[in-house]
Amino acid sequence: MMKPTRKIERFFKTAWFSKSAKKANITDKELFEAIQQVMRGQADDLGGGVFKKRLNKNMHRSIILAKGRKSWVYTYLFAKKDRENIENEELAAFRALADLYAKKTDAEIEKELKSKELLEIQYEDKIKI
Repeated sequence: MMKPTRKIERFFKTAWFSKSAKKANITDKELFEAIQQVMRGQADDLGGGVFKKRLNKNMHRSIILAKGRKSWVYTYLFAKKDRENIENEELAAFRALADLYAKKTDAEIEKELKSKELLEIQYEDKIKI
């Protein structure tokens, strides 16, 4: 008898997010741990596959896309001191982007990884949920 297979979640950051996170000294370890918290419901669910998560000792906010919850993509980062929140128009755009990511095939994701538009978050000592 075959065991049911659990879908494998993958964690990504956009090239833009990666540069911003590096400037803010946010590591892949912190990003990985934050995704685990989001998966446990410890984030602001903005609807439509869009989540807002605090990072960097509450100094920054990240926007994470997780439509379908098969791929989680860090998309946007902002400092709390620079702005309180995203605008409604931005939220609508992030929801549309979440829908787009939900429809991407594995081949399309691999193409974005090869072109470095997306970077996979790889953290060796992965934490169990």
